[in-house]
Formats: sequence, C-alpha cells, structure tokens
Amino acid sequence: MSKVKTGMGRRSFIKNVSLAGGGLLIGFNWLACKRAAEESGKEMALEMPEEWFEINGYLKIGDNGVVTIYSPNPEIGQNVKTAMPMLVAEELDVDWSNVIVEQAPLNTDIFSRQIAGGSQSIRQSWEPLRMAGATARQMLLIAAAKEWDVPLSELTVENGIITHSGSDRSIGYGEIAKFAAKVEVPEEVVLKENNNFKIIGTSRKNVDAKKIVTGQPLFGLDVNRDDMLIAMIVQPPAFGLRFKSMDADDARKMPGIKDVFTIDTYPDDMEKEWSDVAAFSKLVVVVGESTWQVMKAKKALKVEWDLKPELTEEIVILEKSPALRDTLGLENSETHESLMANIGPEESQMVRKDGDPEAAFKNAARVIERSYSCPFLAHNCMEPMNFFANVTNGKAELLGPIQTPEFAEKSVSKRLGLDLENIDIQMTRMGGGFGRRLYGNFLVEAAVISDKIGAPVKLVYTREDDMTNGVYRPAYQVTYRAALDGNNNLTAFHVNAGGVGESPLFANRFPAGAVDNYLAESWTIDSHISIGAFRAPRSNFIAGAEQSFLDELAEEMGKDPIQFRLDMLERAGTDPVGENNDYDPARYAGVLEVVRDKSGWNTASTASGRGVAAYYCHNSYVAQVLEMDLEDNQPVIDKVTCVVDCGIVVNPDAAINMVEGGTIDGIGHALYSELTFKDGVSQQSNFDSYRLIRHREAPKKIDVHFIENGMDPTGLGEPPFPPVQGALANALYRATGKRIYKQPFLPEIKAESREIKT
Repeated sequence: MSKVKTGMGRRSFIKNVSLAGGGLLIGFNWLACKRAAEESGKEMALEMPEEWFEINGYLKIGDNGVVTIYSPNPEIGQNVKTAMPMLVAEELDVDWSNVIVEQAPLNTDIFSRQIAGGSQSIRQSWEPLRMAGATARQMLLIAAAKEWDVPLSELTVENGIITHSGSDRSIGYGEIAKFAAKVEVPEEVVLKENNNFKIIGTSRKNVDAKKIVTGQPLFGLDVNRDDMLIAMIVQPPAFGLRFKSMDADDARKMPGIKDVFTIDTYPDDMEKEWSDVAAFSKLVVVVGESTWQVMKAKKALKVEWDLKPELTEEIVILEKSPALRDTLGLENSETHESLMANIGPEESQMVRKDGDPEAAFKNAARVIERSYSCPFLAHNCMEPMNFFANVTNGKAELLGPIQTPEFAEKSVSKRLGLDLENIDIQMTRMGGGFGRRLYGNFLVEAAVISDKIGAPVKLVYTREDDMTNGVYRPAYQVTYRAALDGNNNLTAFHVNAGGVGESPLFANRFPAGAVDNYLAESWTIDSHISIGAFRAPRSNFIAGAEQSFLDELAEEMGKDPIQFRLDMLERAGTDPVGENNDYDPARYAGVLEVVRDKSGWNTASTASGRGVAAYYCHNSYVAQVLEMDLEDNQPVIDKVTCVVDCGIVVNPDAAINMVEGGTIDGIGHALYSELTFKDGVSQQSNFDSYRLIRHREAPKKIDVHFIENGMDPTGLGEPPFPPVQGALANALYRATGKRIYKQPFLPEIKAESREIKT
C-alpha cells in the first residue's frame, strides 16, 4: 500500500455539517496542499506531477448511506463523468450502486483544471481523486473508532459498511457521517494496491445513459427558461472581411423580433485569455422570441462588409501570390497548397539535428523522398455552439457546453468588468467537443448579448454559422527524406513540416533517437483563417503521414513493415541517438508486437489490402492493423485490430467505446473530410457539402486490446485517432497498388481509378 501525505490545513480542506440529515460534505484544494507541504519543508510521500496538486475531490454523504460524488471536469462524451467518480468511490470503499454522480459547477476555490482537453482528465486526476476518497474513508473510520472506543486497527470497511472485528458491530457511512465531520484531517492516508481494486478496472454504465436514450434535457440546446429569448449571430461571409453597415428595418418589423444590433466580442483593448480564439469579433445579433423567428429575420437583413485594412500588410508571405492580389488579399486553398509545396530551405527553421545528415544524404546510394498534405477540417460537433446567459444586477449566470470554463469565466470578467465571484458558470453535457469548445467565444458572445439587452438569452449557432466561423484544424504539409547506403541500410532521416498558421512537427518523437543522422525542420504560413486544436492536435495529420512513409521505406528496403519498425525501436532502446526522445521504445514496441499477434499479421489475409501503423501521443501508445477491400472504388473496411497501452483502464467498456470512436473518426476524416476556401469564403457550410463518415462506412469489426502493465493511466480519447489514418493509407496501397499522399483519400482513389480505366 502507498501512504500519501494529505498536507492539509484549514485552507485546503472543507467540511460542512449543515447538510440536511447531518451528512458530510468534504472538498480538497490541492494547490493549498502543495503550498502547505512546500512551506513546511516536507516532501510528499508519493511523488505527483506538479500540475496535479491543483485538482480537487468532492463528495457528499447522506445519513442514509447514499453518496453523491461530483465530477469536476466537463463531459464531452469521453465518459469522465462516470470514470472520475469511480476513482473517488474506489478509495472511499463504497458500493457503486449507492453512488449518485452530479456534474460539478465551475468552482476555482475547490477545483482546478476543470478542462476537457489533451486526454488529461483521468491521467491528472488519478492520485488526487483517489486521495479524496481515501481521506474521507479514513475520517469515517476514525469517527467509528471513537464512537465505539476501539482501536482503529480493529476496523475494516467494505461497500460503505464499517465493521469491528472484536465485537462484530457494524455501522454504515450514513450513520457515522455527522461524527466524521468533527474529525481532524489525517496527515496521511493509505491508497489501495492495484490488485485490491473493486471498482477501478470494472465496467460501469454511463451515469447519463438513461437520460440520453430517453431524451431528457442534458445538453446546452436543451436549456429553457420561461423568460428566455433566442439570439443568433450574422458574421462576415469571408475571412478577412469586417462589418461596414446594415439595413435592419425589415427584420426589426418581423413577428417576435425584439432587437437587431452589433456587438464587439473582444474590443482591441481587452486582454485575451488563450481560449479567446475567434474568427470574427464584430458581429450582427438578432434577438427574438423563437429560433424560427430569428432565423427568418436573419435572412431579411441587408449587411455590407468591407476588407480589413491591415489584411495585406499582415499576410506577408501570401502577398507574393498574384492570385491573392487579384482577390484583394482574400485567401484561397489553391494558393495555400502552392505555397506549402514550394516552401524553400530559407523559410524553414531547424528544430533538431543529430549527427551529420547533410553528409549522409550527399553520400547516399539512394534517397527516398515523399510529400504528404491535408486540408483544413471543421470540428462539426453534432451539437452546434450555444450558451445561455443571464447578466443582471452586476451578476452573470452562464449555462452551457464548454471545455474551458475557468478561462471563459476570466474572459467574461474582463469583458463585462465583473468580479469573478459574481460569475456563475454551470456546465451541461456536450454533444461533442473535439477541441472546438476549448475556445469559448460563443460563451462570451452570449454574455455580451444578455448584458446589452438586459434579459436572459440563449445564443444558438446554426450549422452554417458553426462550420464557417472557425476554429479549424490547419492545412498541413510534410516532406520526408531517407538516405540509404549501398547495402540498403538507413543512414539518415529528414522531416520538413509546416502548415497554414501552425506546424505539425514533433521533432523528438519516433523515429528521432533511432537514426544516427536526423534532421527536423519546421515552418508556418501566416493566415487570417482562425485555427485551433482538433482531436489529437498536430498528431492527427503527421502520424498518418509518418506511418505511410515508414511503410514505403520498409518496402524499398525489402523489410516487413512491423519488423522494420521494431528494429528501429530496438536501436532507440539499446543505443539511442540524442537525449530528448519523448517516447519509451519498449512500450512502443510492445503494442506493435501484440498487434502483430492479435491481427494474425504473419498469416495470409483474405482482405485485398492490409496495413499497419503505430504512434505515440498524449502519453499513450497505439498500434493498429486495418484490413479492407474495394467495392466500386469505395473502401470497405472489414476489420481494425487495435492495441493500446494507456496504463490502467478505469472503465473497460467505456475505454473500448473511446478506441472504437477514435478509430472510426480517424478513418472518416482521412477518407472524406475537407474544408476549402475561395476568396476567403468556406466552400462547405453544411453536411450536404462537407463529407463525414456514414454508419455503413464504419469498420465491420474493431477488435480492441489493452496492454495490462499496471502503470498509472494515460491519455485515451485522442491516441487512437492519428495512427489509423496511416494504417488505412498503407492498406489502400496494397489494395490498389497506388500510394496516396493527399487527404482526403477518396477523391484520390477515384482519380486513380479513372486514370486506370482511361
């Protein structure tokens, strides 16, 4: 068992016995715990990641033994609303059937890092939330020992029932909770050994499942108040345009319309949070009694826009393009592609260099060079952006789907001049996030609108608003080069990667550390198109490109694709090059070895195409083998075998769901999705023109396996998404005989087919 010092004092531990029925309410401020330990000069008994000292556990015990556990982080479908309370319940040693789970509101006094992003919720709450449950359990045991006047060592607890071994007396948590509230916080608590887990590692149903399937209100779009108005925005039609004027007379006269006006969400003098990414700050707003009335009024508006005066001055690189000058500086996807394909050495920045790659390439017997690219992508959450706001009497009540409530609270405070304690943000379940709801401009917009009209409003984006408003996954390009000597040995590896607004390069990831001569270079192209995090940021492109190139390189060298990767990983493990390699070669190799076995890689496949890929991101390792056939130039994916090393799996069924979902999502975006621009205007604005994967196009079977190594949990929501794109590309090559270097794949597949027929 591990003893963990709580390091708690008055500032870091909250007890409240005023609950109805004499229950116990406890909370933990882990930032205060850290400070207490630092100030006392004592070391923590169990080392934790520094950022994790700011996480809180929070629970409530009623006198009937029912336990309410608050889930602090936003729920976007990754099932943390079930998994995080499981960590508390495990150490509390309570019967899960007696647990009620509630979504915690934003509360920076008790909780920290109430964020859904980076696949970090379980990883960073692993020790703090378990400590929350263990501390509560210890206080309950101490209270029982005092009441019975028996040694603490003679007490045991199971499923919320405390038993005294000497007298066979027993008492439930609910009966002793009011006495536990008077107990001093223990200086240290004991956490369970992994082999004693009863809840962690077992499948528990989603706590919201019944509400979801029966259509009960859970999501932001479900919010409804008797006096609530509906607000919608009208934004510039192109990136690089701004509001000039409008004629709203006809719209204001329409039934149910209360007002039409403009807002500036983020004035120039406002200090922004990192989450305040917004494509357009100055917007036209229509407010009315119903969604339908407001949508009709939007169509009656006559709005004029003009070009931002600073546009051509800011986009220095893009000014070189005659096409952009012809369109007054408004951007085009064709121009983006041309610029990315022609980036020169002088525009690239060296990020990492091992050995002498220049000499190795100069002396190479052969050089293999390939370039890969992908388009912008829209997040397209099934629930469009929305938020409820009621700003009155110097206070703001905000309710809706947001991945970063703490940062949004600060933004509202700055924008409206309200103290943080006068802002109340409640989180609803989200109909998807994928990184889009990290950026809370729609929440700030709702608050500004409510403040201006002095009434509660629900801001609702239409699908067209959502898809054309940014924030997008950037368009990327990467070029790989490999040098081979006369014996077909790999002597040098070069990666040059960049994109519109951001580079996808991870210079210290595999195969860095496995090649004597290695060079990584990065570049970016400026743009007015707003970009941001997309599921598995940057990895979502470069993983597939890297794994495609490694497959092609293995073929050129006459090696089995899996064995080629394993040989490189063995080198990285036994004799690594460089000191900053950010992956564990043994764990990386482990998922490849298991996927080789589980997929039957070394036996013949009935599928016309089979491909493999493996990747490390968000602290986890995933290997996938994809098997497919082609029917009328349409990929039919028969099976994907997934092997995941993410440490301890808290909720197996939910974890399998995440792996399946990430795999399908990765396949869909690689095959079908793209967002293109002409004169700054998105050419796709709804699902009739923006292609997502259909149900019938999902793999027929996804076989998921987890590596059981007993390590603390790492990320899971994002890691399965990136590598499957490489596995798909490699399978397509074996099915068609043609390599595909540009996403989305499907148009390339059909183009190849037309060429063959011709």
